Amino acid sequence: MNVLKWLEDWYANECNGDWEHTFGIKIETLDNPGWIIKIDLEETSLGDVVIPYQYFEKEEGDFYGFKIENKQYNAFGDPSKLEFLLLNFQKIVEDTIRDPEM
Repeated sequence: MNVLKWLEDWYANECNGDWEHTFGIKIETLDNPGWIIKIDLEETSLGDVVIPYQYFEKEEGDFYGFKIENKQYNAFGDPSKLEFLLLNFQKIVEDTIRDPEM
């Protein structure tokens, strides 16, 4: 399954008549240029997950970073990293389902 379809399914599963009125997913562009993703995790299976800020840069223009804190997945990266950042979120969700102590 491609990551966009997976994200659609994850979002639909979180919608319960209340969650979607307060929480959600934002994908925007940066002026670096690049992408920024914010996914609310309040009232989801990842609500208690914390992942410290991690930043990776191979060279100028090839970068990404992410964290989970305050019940939100925050990720950013260069223009080529949108799919990668979504796949990273998918992996975190799937790892958390397999190991709830994460």
